[in-house]
Amino acid sequence: MRGLTAGGAVEREDMLAAAVMEAVQGTDAYAGSVFLRSRDRRSIVLAATCGVPPSLLGGWRLIAAGSPIPVAVAYTSGRTVHLASADETMRRYPQLAMALPYAFGSCSVPVRDGGGELFGSLAIVWPASPGSEGLSRAQRRRLRNIACRLGDGLAELGARTGDPIECEPGTPPVETPAYPAAAVQVGLFDWNLGSGVLSVDDAFCAIFGLDPGVFDGRPDILAARLHPGDRATFRACAREAAEGRITARRLRVRHGSGGDRYGTVELWGRAPEADDPRAATHLVGAVLDARAGTVAVAAVERLRDGLFSLAPDGRVTYANRRALHLLDVSAHEVLDQCLWDVLPWLSDPSIEYRHRSAMISQAPSSFLLSRPPDQWLAFSLHPQPDGVTCRVTPAARPSSAAPAPAPPPVSVPATAPARLGAMYHVLQLSSALTEAVTTREVCEVVSDQLLPAFGGQQMAIYVVRNKAMHLLHHTGHHEAFLDWLQGVPLHARLPGTETLASGAPLFIESQRDLVRGYPGIPTGQVSSWAYLPLIASGRPVGTCVLGFDDPHHFTEKDRGLLTALAGLIAQALERARLYDSEFAVAHGLQQTLLPHRLPKVPGIRTVARYLPATSGMDIGGDWYDVIPTGDGVCLVIGDVEGHSIAAAATMAQLRSAVRAFVAVGHAPGDVMAGVNRTLIELDSDLLASCCYLHLQPHRDHAYAVTAGHPAPLLRLPDGTTTALDLDVGPVLGVDHESTYIPTRFAFPPGSVLALYTDGLVEKPGADIGMAIDRLRVSLAHARADSLDELADRLLYHARGSSYRADDIALLVTEHASNPMAP
Repeated sequence: MRGLTAGGAVEREDMLAAAVMEAVQGTDAYAGSVFLRSRDRRSIVLAATCGVPPSLLGGWRLIAAGSPIPVAVAYTSGRTVHLASADETMRRYPQLAMALPYAFGSCSVPVRDGGGELFGSLAIVWPASPGSEGLSRAQRRRLRNIACRLGDGLAELGARTGDPIECEPGTPPVETPAYPAAAVQVGLFDWNLGSGVLSVDDAFCAIFGLDPGVFDGRPDILAARLHPGDRATFRACAREAAEGRITARRLRVRHGSGGDRYGTVELWGRAPEADDPRAATHLVGAVLDARAGTVAVAAVERLRDGLFSLAPDGRVTYANRRALHLLDVSAHEVLDQCLWDVLPWLSDPSIEYRHRSAMISQAPSSFLLSRPPDQWLAFSLHPQPDGVTCRVTPAARPSSAAPAPAPPPVSVPATAPARLGAMYHVLQLSSALTEAVTTREVCEVVSDQLLPAFGGQQMAIYVVRNKAMHLLHHTGHHEAFLDWLQGVPLHARLPGTETLASGAPLFIESQRDLVRGYPGIPTGQVSSWAYLPLIASGRPVGTCVLGFDDPHHFTEKDRGLLTALAGLIAQALERARLYDSEFAVAHGLQQTLLPHRLPKVPGIRTVARYLPATSGMDIGGDWYDVIPTGDGVCLVIGDVEGHSIAAAATMAQLRSAVRAFVAVGHAPGDVMAGVNRTLIELDSDLLASCCYLHLQPHRDHAYAVTAGHPAPLLRLPDGTTTALDLDVGPVLGVDHESTYIPTRFAFPPGSVLALYTDGLVEKPGADIGMAIDRLRVSLAHARADSLDELADRLLYHARGSSYRADDIALLVTEHASNPMAP
């Protein structure tokens, strides 16, 4: 893929930073992020953040486009996803709530241009308590406008520079911290020593108490604001600059319009370089007013409480002497470090969790901890978007706390607990795997989660079949990655088989290590490998291999985490393989109960579609049939309740009953009444719906009868499309005496009929009437070159769902203009 040009990259970074900052500042949010689509459109990549550093986002720097995560849903659907509270997040997006179990609200909107092309999504986060209503309509509208302007800007930039809009995985995101008002004020100046004129900015005037609109640049006006004893020092600065020296002076500046109260500032400056025309005639530099910060530090140092400040990512930026004493640590040890990485007694993942919770929920929290050997400390965290202030004080031992055990006589190194980020990877993968049903879905989840989490570029999953290795899935740009492993027996001395035989993962950090351990093995373009054995219930399932284009060092944390994840993958893969096998058998049996081919009837063209459910492995009761008669053709579609062998068997018996009643020449109403009696006499306790149509190619009308089934859709030659208004009879299997009245309707040449089961239109929480109307609109506006293409278009929205709770049967019939047409 083309890379970004230098100018285009800078312009895009500025565009992303401006958009995410405007989104945060225009609402009550404390953080925002922009995700852009990847080159293959399968993922969205974190491109910019404001307020919260990417390290707090866990492994979500790259998200599969189909993930049930709000930013991904906003991108794929093109709709706003507004979650007002943690309760709503848990209800609608449990996977997000599991990985980020904090009290926050969020709003995700699609980033697209004026033509409707989707580039990614923009999201903001704010602290939310139970009952919070989230963003107002106006705020959501403003957020969508910001995202649309960003989309238009990206499209214009791409058209003008030829740069790609996509963001590649691994690209560092643009980070815009949320800083508070600076405690240090900096003013800039340029002093023309020849003319004596000072050119200054507004901050400089503010430090010296000058009005920017009035100050005329005369140094004597500035000198009048200085302590009399410092005026000579001020003039010395000019002399040093004329001699080409760097100057640094501390000056006292008068506070207010009069009096003798002064504050100290520092002046730093230098003359321009010798090749600059202003050399030896100008002094340029800055004045630093750190009075507020100095006074604040002095005040904090006088406290008896310990206070320290954490950056948004958890690094210590300041600690007073009391805090260092209570933590029993030096400033050198903790500054610019995370406490849980430095102090063993703070290395429990719950401490990192508390910091992350405070930052994301923006809610204060407190807790007690014991510092060895038996010193109890009370911690309280006070978050702001720019970081966390922590107060620590001595505390009494809780009544429920047991006395500290005596230290062992010999120090034994302890295994470091798993980091919170590692725990999130496990939670994310396990949550995603619970929703993956087929082996294909499991493999896609694994590649979507593992590769971005560990920085790999290649992934292959081999499974054991007939005591040999067989490739199941491959992701990456090296097509020949691990081709040599295909078909090799399990006893071969190769890394992919040995790791499975031993049950221990194998980590190879360089091509030299690979060749040393396995002479003659092809290395290809990959530099490092992780071979993970997939073993479920003691039985070898296969091997998952991660490949890295550049040399990769596997830390102890990486090794432990990958080992744990391998067990999750093995269990999910074994479950999915069992599902695939049973699914294939069950639905293969079901397919045998449906017509293998549709009969050809002059003047009538019919195509059929059948989609099995994907949320269960039982056989469904949906069926269809096309039955030629002496004067035309009968179309039948029906649905036996439930998903079981009994439902499929009942379906087969009803299909045979319909054919029998049609064969003896019964009218449509009598056919349905006879099928109803047949179902009751079967004593199966099952109910069924059915729709039966009798078409005659040489006539402009037809007859339909229905038993509790959705009405067929009819599109007339002029494009008018309606759901047939039929006399709906009771479902089959309720009353032995039920009667069914046929309805005559117009069916001129050029008309199209669509018969379907409710799986096509019925979805949890959706109004079935509105769903049928959307299907009617689809039929009305569908442009297709063939009846097959038309049927595929009607199934489009059903295929768009990963999981369906019911089977779908569809018949599409056309009354040909030429009655003799095949």
